[in-house]
Amino acid sequence: MTGSVYVIVGLGAAVAGFVQGLSGFAFGLVAMSIWAWVIDPQLAAALAVTGALAGQIIAAVTVRRGFDADLLAPFVLGGLAGVPLGALLLPHLDIHWFKAILGGVLVLWCPAMLLSKDLPRVAVGGRLADAAIGLGGGVLGGLGGFTGTLPTLWCTLRGYERDVQRAVIQNFNLSMLTVTLIVYIASGLVTRSMVPMILVVLPAMLLPAILGSRVYVGLSEAGFRRLVLGLLTASGVALLVSAVPELLR
Repeated sequence: MTGSVYVIVGLGAAVAGFVQGLSGFAFGLVAMSIWAWVIDPQLAAALAVTGALAGQIIAAVTVRRGFDADLLAPFVLGGLAGVPLGALLLPHLDIHWFKAILGGVLVLWCPAMLLSKDLPRVAVGGRLADAAIGLGGGVLGGLGGFTGTLPTLWCTLRGYERDVQRAVIQNFNLSMLTVTLIVYIASGLVTRSMVPMILVVLPAMLLPAILGSRVYVGLSEAGFRRLVLGLLTASGVALLVSAVPELLR
C-alpha cells in the first residue's frame, strides 16, 4: 500500500478515536466513513474492531460510569448470538448496500429524534426487546465493529440518563468487540498482512480517545443527547456519500 493510504488510515483512526472517547461509541462508523475510500471492506472491518476495542479499554479506565449487570445482561446475551452471524456474513456482504441501508436509517431517524423537544420514552418490550437490540448490535459488530449504533438509539428511546446510557453502551461495546475480535482471529478474518496497518491505527487513536473522554466529563445531559444524535446523523450522511456513487455505477 502507498504511504498516502497509511496517512488516511491514521487520520481516520485519530478522528474516530476522539469521537469514541467523547460519545462512548461510533469508532467503526466514523472510521469506516473515511477508510471506505481507500481500503477493502474486510481490512476496514478488522481495523475498526481493533481500534474500537482499544478505545473501549481506554474508556473503561478514564470514564467509569458503573456496571448494572441486570440492565446490561439482555443486551450482552443477545449480542453474543449476533456477533458470529455478522462475522459469517461479512465475507459475502455487499458493503455498498450495507452502508446505504444503515446510512439511510441513521439520516432519517436521528434528526427526527434530535428535533423532538419531548422525546417519548419506550417502556414496552422489557428485557426481550433489549436482547433483540443486543442481537442487532452484535450482528453489526460482526459486520464491522458497529456494535454501539442500535443500542445507543435504543437507550435514547428508553430515556436513560447520560451516565446510565454511557455505562450500558460502554460495557456492551467492550464485551461485544472483544468477542468480535476473537471470532475474527479464529475464523481467519484477521491475517498477518493486516498487522502493519493495525500498528498504524492503535497509536493514532490513543491520544484522541483520551482527549475525547476528558471532554465528555463536561457535557450536560441535553448536550450529550444532541452530540450522540448529531454524530449518528453525520455518520449516516458519510455512509451514504461513500455508498450511493458505487451503487449508481
